[in-house]
This record gives sequence, C-alpha cells and structure tokens, in this order.
Amino acid sequence: MKIKAAVLQAMGATPPYAVSRPLHIEEIDLAPPGADEVLIKIAAAGLCHSDLSVINGDRPRPMPMALGHEAAGVVEELGAGVTDLKVGDHVVVVFVPSCGHCAPCAEGRPALCEPGAAANGAGTLLSGARRLTRGGEALNHHLGCSVFAEYATVSRRSVVKIDPAVPLDEAALFGCAVLTGVGAVVNTAQVRVGASVAVVGLGGVGLAALIGAQAAGARQIVAIDLSDAKLEQARALGATHTVNAGRADAIEHVRALSSGGVEFAFEFAGSINALDLAYRITRRGGSTVTAGLPPSSALWPLPAVSLVAEERTLKGSYIGTCVPSRDIPRYIDLYLQGRLPVNKLLTGRLKLDEINHGFDMLHEGEAIRQVVVFE
Repeated sequence: MKIKAAVLQAMGATPPYAVSRPLHIEEIDLAPPGADEVLIKIAAAGLCHSDLSVINGDRPRPMPMALGHEAAGVVEELGAGVTDLKVGDHVVVVFVPSCGHCAPCAEGRPALCEPGAAANGAGTLLSGARRLTRGGEALNHHLGCSVFAEYATVSRRSVVKIDPAVPLDEAALFGCAVLTGVGAVVNTAQVRVGASVAVVGLGGVGLAALIGAQAAGARQIVAIDLSDAKLEQARALGATHTVNAGRADAIEHVRALSSGGVEFAFEFAGSINALDLAYRITRRGGSTVTAGLPPSSALWPLPAVSLVAEERTLKGSYIGTCVPSRDIPRYIDLYLQGRLPVNKLLTGRLKLDEINHGFDMLHEGEAIRQVVVFE
C-alpha cells in the first residue's frame, strides 16, 4: 500500500531543521504484515530526543530510514500466527521487540533482548525483514517502528494492547517517555515511599520520571534544568523544589536542600555535565540512575573511590528496565485513576508536514512532548 511517511536520507543535518529539512515527507510503499506481524493505522507519534539523535548523527543508524519510534494506533490487519489481537484493537508501539527466548528475555529483562537490539541496529523488523520500499529501494525501519507515517507494519512483539478509553494522542507517550521515565523510578531504582529524589533534565522523559516519583510516594522531589520554564512546569507537576542547573552553587544548593544529598538522582539530559551533577548530588549510600543517551564518544571521569568508600550505586536504565506487556497496562491504569497525569506532558500537536519545525522546538527546549497526529 502507498503511505505518507517522514524519511531521513542522511544524518548530520544542522538546525534550524525547518530550513535544512532533514525529514522529507514522501509517498512510499508499505508491504502487508508477514508471519507474527501486524499492520497498524497510526493515530499519533511522539517526537523524542532519540529521533533527534539520529537526525544529528549522535546515534548512527543505517540510511535511508523512515523515522519515528513512539506511537499509538489501531490494528488494521493481522499477519499469520497472530491470534491474541484483533482488528480494531488499540495498541501502543514499543521500540525494542522482545524475542522471548534469548538470555535477557529468559531472565525477565525484555528491554535488553539481544535479537531485538540486533534488528534495531540493522534497521529491520525482528524477523530480519524490511517492509518499506521507495521506488524499489528498501528503506530501513527505525527501531522496528517507523511511525512517522500513516501506517506501520511491525512485529507482534513491538506492540502492547491498551484500554481504548485512553485518547490515542496521549497513549503514544506510554511507548517511550512514560516507559523510560516512570520505569527508571519504579523498576531500575525501585524508589521507596518517603525517599528523596532529584531529576536532572526535564524533557518528556524527565517529567515522566517526576510524576512517577510522585506516584511512588517520594517525599522530596528536586527538579533540575537550565530552563526556568521547564522548572515552572515541574513545580506544577509536583516538584517540591526546583534548581536551575546554571547557578554556580547548584550542587551545593541541592545538597543543602536534601540534608547532604538525595537518595536517588536521575539523569535524563544525555549530557556528561548533567550526569556529573546527578552523581555529585547523590548522598552517601545513594543511587544515581542515568537514562540519558550521550554520543558514544562521550567519556566521564568517575570518582571511583566513592563507589566503595560511600557505598554508592551507579546504574544505567534502558526503557525503564521495563516489561512492556506488564508495565504499560499498569501505568495506563494509574493514568486513568488520575495518579499519573501523562496528559500534562503533551505540549503540542503537529501535522506530518510540520515535523521539521517540531524538531526545532525540541532542539531548542521549547517543547516537552509533541505528537504528530494523523486524521
């Protein structure tokens, strides 16, 4: 079938993207689902820094590629062997398909699925197939999703069925921002009721972590960013304290607010400076968790002795250490109960042909989470 999609021909475009236009809106061909695959009519797809890091070349991927990895939509067609979904089901797309039988999957860690990671790196679906072409040329899939498009063919292992009561433009955020941010708090760090928490980097993922910390019962939530506008939004979402990371005494100030440092510090900016700040504001015996994705060349001089002398923990968190089939329905239930106000993270709705401008907004820090919506 013919679909409209946002295609990235080459990495390394420079902003403003509304001028350089790295994403081209093109008519391309989408093949029907093969075995264990589904065709989804995309309702909404979120703009994320993970997309931006492919556009600017920080996260190299095979080109050309149909971009987009955070979305929700409606099942349109089922491939052979898919018996647990039906046409019309509402689903959230997950950007790491899990095979179910590799070592991480067997250990209950599907976010680290080895075949899933290999397929994502190669630009294919989990099966190794590509279902996108342009003039006979194969196009690569972005993280098995490619959802900046009217329709997407994906692996059955890339979708989770959801409650149709959730508006699909809001449901899209559960596939990346919410899984990553909330999951870092409740899965990776396992924040306890009454704990002190700091969140460094207040984009969509960071603010999702903030509302996750509030839902988990944290008594103190310190929000840290360079943007006063984002700090104001963090206060509205439940931060007990806000600190501009640009102030000269930011580290000392946070440590004073938290009586020597927070128990859990989370870094979501994808910056070495932000990670260093997060580590330095963590108390003795505390845990620093990073879900930021800096360029692969970025190195950080860790004060190694503190790991032992202060019994510190430093953890990475990928997709919030999630089990998508378990976590997405749980987070959606919390949202429907009013305990996880994901809708407040949504700051803009765009048409597909406005997507380059949307990435300018993201790059400049002028948006939290925007979604491309399809009629």
